[in-house]
Parts: sequence; structure tokens; C-alpha cells
Amino acid sequence: MKNKNFSVFFQNKIKKFNKTIQVDSDKSISIRSFLIGAISQKNSKIKNILESEDVFSTIQCLKELGVKIKKVRNKDYSVFGKGLGSLIAKKKHICNCGNSGTLARLLIGILSTTPNIKVKIKGDHSLNKRNMSKLINLMNEFGAEFYPKNKFNFPLSMVSSDMPLAINYKTGVSAQLKSAVMLAGLNSFGNTNIIEINKSRNHTENILLKSSGVISVKKNNIKIYGKKNLQPLNISIPGDPSSAAFFTTLALLSKDSFLNIKNVGLNPRRIGFYKILKMHGAKIRFTNIKKINNEFIGDLQVKYSKIRSIKAGSEFYPSTADEYPILFVIAALTQGVSIFKGIGDLANKESSRAKEMQKILRQIGVKSILNKDQIKIYGTNKIKKVNKTVKVENLGDHRICMATSCLSLLTGIKSHIKNFETVNTSSPSYLKLISKLGGKFEIKK
Repeated sequence: MKNKNFSVFFQNKIKKFNKTIQVDSDKSISIRSFLIGAISQKNSKIKNILESEDVFSTIQCLKELGVKIKKVRNKDYSVFGKGLGSLIAKKKHICNCGNSGTLARLLIGILSTTPNIKVKIKGDHSLNKRNMSKLINLMNEFGAEFYPKNKFNFPLSMVSSDMPLAINYKTGVSAQLKSAVMLAGLNSFGNTNIIEINKSRNHTENILLKSSGVISVKKNNIKIYGKKNLQPLNISIPGDPSSAAFFTTLALLSKDSFLNIKNVGLNPRRIGFYKILKMHGAKIRFTNIKKINNEFIGDLQVKYSKIRSIKAGSEFYPSTADEYPILFVIAALTQGVSIFKGIGDLANKESSRAKEMQKILRQIGVKSILNKDQIKIYGTNKIKKVNKTVKVENLGDHRICMATSCLSLLTGIKSHIKNFETVNTSSPSYLKLISKLGGKFEIKK
């Protein structure tokens, strides 16, 4: 399911609002639920999934690998799993992962230790540029091979391991690499041991913990017990805290505004954005908190606030990775110098996010200094409307598009954002919700 390209123009400042909304479902949990359901026993039930481009790419890849998936009703699906090692690839099969790095890395984790797999893996223009060397090196340890040799971006051909053996792995900041190792370890001989140096998002662990005897998680140590059957899933997906961050920003910086966001995932490893802002004066409350399927879920209540300049150390990166573009917007519109450390891995997202946001901030007259692992932003709460249009070219990066739209809505500065259809990879309801809050825009196809 592919959307046609379209651009969006913003030129009007959003007015104060008092609203309740529900954001799109969590992308990370949606993709993981389908992938794990596909290699579990029997019928898994997945409710309230994110019906977005990245998730549709996941469904399509799995169907082409022999998995039966049925849509029961709107946002509710059944996945008819056949257990570990059950995926089948036809001769010269191509797995198209679209824009989704999560799908690419996690699916490769599964396929690397699935018997008799030989596939070509590719993505869209954005995904094909991303460096996969760390993933390839890890899957090589399990015995999988990638061709051509010494090529580290898609398209690539992969041959699965004949005799997958468990490995030991010390994590970096990437939850996707950690998850790929766990999923590869499920169908390997022996126990895969993971030492978590940096605590990244743990949705994969939370899903696997539903099956007894498959995984143990103790402090910084994760152990996957190979060749153990996975029990079918019965999961309802909460709202995505990363998608909620953009609407939170509009409420925080629009004078006299209030916003209530219902049923949002509040996993402690996903809420670095909210923690950072609360430390710097943001009026954000988590309410109605409950724990379902090992995930914390609740409501976000956000009031207009006077934010202080932001100082965020590298320890926040794993729990804030997707929200830095909108944090940079907040920093630009806040008086004083904000500093974000430990952001080097942003260069390997859908675009080089810190560099691209620096270009956008430069267009509105905000100075910043960027080096490999840090950005310093010289913010002001007296942004002047510029006599030109901020332009975002065809980056294929949903977070840059969303962050720039918020920048325009908060300042009234004109913006012309190309490739806005890429927002549908994570938040297909984005523009509809912007309209509900009173935001104005024009779509041009």
C-alpha cells in the first residue's frame, strides 16, 4: 500500500486550544507483535494496531514468507503462526521493507537463523542509504552470510545459517540491534546472552516474557533460551508516545492551551522526551496509569508552560531517539542556550536528523553548532517571521516533516514540506489531529 507524494504548506500560527485526542497506535509494538506472532505457535490476536505504511510493509513481507494474516475488523488482526523456523522463501525472493528500519533489522534477525533462507532485502530510497554494518556483523556471528561482501547498505542478499549457534552480545544504544539478536537467538542452539550496557526500549523483551521459559531478564542481563516454543499472543497496542510528542509540543508552547492525550504507552524506556521537558519546567502529568501486557499505559495531560533552556546528556538518547527533531524545535523557541549530548546515532536515522534540523533552524535565523555527538542551539522566544518560506526537500523522514510543521504552527512562519506522505509511516492521523486542534494547512499533490 503506497501513498502518492504530496506536499503540505503551513503559514498560520495555531490558536489556543483545550482538547482531548487519541494518537495513532505504537509503531514499535505493532511491528514486533506481527513478527513475533508469525513465529509463535497457533493463532495470535493483535488489536488496535497502527495501520501505517511501515506496518503494512511488515504484513506484506510476512505474507510473502508464508504467514497467514487475517484482518478481523478495523485495526484488529489474527496471525496464524507455525512456530520457530517456519518462514519459507521462494527462489529469488525479495523482501521489500519500505521505509522501516525496525522491520528490516528485526526481520533479518529472524531470517538469519531460519533454515534454508536465501533472500534479497531492500527498502525505499531512504532505507537503502542507511548503514547496516553493525547488524551484518552480528548476524555473521550466528552464521548468516550477506552479499556482496563488504557492502553495508541495501539492497543485499542474505543466506541464513546452516547451524545457528548462540552468541554473547554487549549492547549499544540501538534497541533494533538488541531485538535482532534476541530474535535470531530464539532459533539458535544454546543460550544467547545479552549484557545491556545502554538500556534501550524493551518492547521485544516484554512480548517474549509472555512465553514461559523463553527469556529471562535480570538487571542488565538478558538471556534467550534457544529452540523454545513461543506461546500465541493476545495484545492490544497503546498509543505511540513518539507521535504524542508533537501534539504535546503544540500544547506546551501555545499560550493558555491544554491537551489531554488518552491511552498512551508510558514505558519508562520511551518517555525520555517527557522527562527532559518536565526537568525544564514543562507542566506534564501522567494519569490513569495501568500495566497491560508488561507495558505501562496512561493519559498525558499537558498545559502551556514556560520552558527553560534544555540541557540533555547522552544518558537520555536511548529513551528519546525519535523525539530529538521536535526537541530541537522547542530549544529554538526557548530563550537561552540548549545543549543535547550523545546524539551521534541520529546520523543513521531516516535522514541525518541533527544536520537536517540545523538547516531548518538556520532558515528561521536560529544559530546552532553541531559536531559529531552534540548540538548546541541558541534559542529565542522572540522569533521573527521571515519573509521567505522554510523548505523541507524530499528527505523521506517523517519526524523532520512533523517537527517542521510544529515549528510553523507555533511561529506562523511559512513552510513548504515535501514528501509529507512519509508521515504515514508512523502517524497516518497526524494532519486530521492537527485540524482537530485548530491548525491550518494546505495540501498540494
